[in-house]
Amino acid sequence: MTGLSAERQRVLAARVGLVRSMERGGLVLSARMAEAFLNVPREPFVPVFYRREGDRFSPWAGTRPYTEAWLAQVYADDSLITEVDGVHAEDAGPGPVTGVPTSSSTAPGLMADMLDALDVRQGTRVLEIGTGSGYNAALLCRLAGQAHVTTVDRSKRLTDTARDRLEALGMAPTVGCADGAEGAPEEAPFDRVVATCSVRRVPAAWFDQCAPGGLMVVPVKGALAGGAIAWLQKRADGTAVGRFLHTPAAFMPLLTGPQSAPTPPEIPETPEVPEAEVGSVRRVSELSGSVLDDWTFSFFAYLHLSASTVRSFRQGPDGTHVTVLFDPLDNSYARVTDHPSGPGATVLTSGCRDLWEPIEKAHAHWLGLHRPRREWFTLHAAPDRQTVAYTAPDGREWRWDL
Repeated sequence: MTGLSAERQRVLAARVGLVRSMERGGLVLSARMAEAFLNVPREPFVPVFYRREGDRFSPWAGTRPYTEAWLAQVYADDSLITEVDGVHAEDAGPGPVTGVPTSSSTAPGLMADMLDALDVRQGTRVLEIGTGSGYNAALLCRLAGQAHVTTVDRSKRLTDTARDRLEALGMAPTVGCADGAEGAPEEAPFDRVVATCSVRRVPAAWFDQCAPGGLMVVPVKGALAGGAIAWLQKRADGTAVGRFLHTPAAFMPLLTGPQSAPTPPEIPETPEVPEAEVGSVRRVSELSGSVLDDWTFSFFAYLHLSASTVRSFRQGPDGTHVTVLFDPLDNSYARVTDHPSGPGATVLTSGCRDLWEPIEKAHAHWLGLHRPRREWFTLHAAPDRQTVAYTAPDGREWRWDL
């Protein structure tokens, strides 16, 4: 590094540190993948990001010359929150903000895992759903060649900014502001489709725009924490078949259409269940609501919930876990409050269905199958129907519709 400025030396050392940290974390990076992360800078795409401070988020800007502390965070194998409730970190004031993260730069280790599964080579035509900061698109340009990369995002703010930053690095992929569920039909077909946002089911347009024999790497997630990354290969008949990567992933959901996702009723400040509530049924469960925080189980649990079910949870002042499930289609509701002094929970349900009962049955089934991991499941997908399947060692098979 002789002859380089002190700042340049810090940046290069940070990139080398990132690659080493990913390898120490268990990733086996190919030479091409390591070369991409060593040569594509991250700091131009996240000049300002939010730091989480309890329930608030404070913007942290990198000022020249970059400090070692700021570069260490930029090149940590961790996601960086870039937007909260639609407010980009660069547009926020100096003080902290509250809200829900709506965009982030994915943890590099997870990006590497997905890009490795995507098997991108020079000349591969790639569609990325979810431009975000543009960092992943830059890596795709390095791996496939900029002329072969198309990236789309619903946010014009994000696509305009990402396009400018990519061009500043000499990269000119096709960057479009569009509903990601519709893909990029004018640029199709693609050899690879990758999403950096989660979906309950793979959108039909992605099937149409993926060439036969092509690959799709798509985060699949419902209301629970147990998101998974599906690896699918497109078949000549228009369907796709594949498996799930071992890595859990909780990407932000794909925003599509005019409606925002429904939210469950707010959890009251007190964790105690009222003695009486109109139209409600109270019972005891042996199962704690906290099982849904276990990513090894929640993937299996989400297969047993309707697509419209949403969840919220929190810890009470005394540490008691409270979780709520709500289905806006029929207003079914379940509140599960752990017993503070022992195992089990009190369940309060209302509506036409007990939403906690399928979770109880799923947990018993999961234990009976010896806690199968997400990578042991297969996904059979078509535009009109998508099913997850598990085959036990004795040949028995189970299927669930997404």
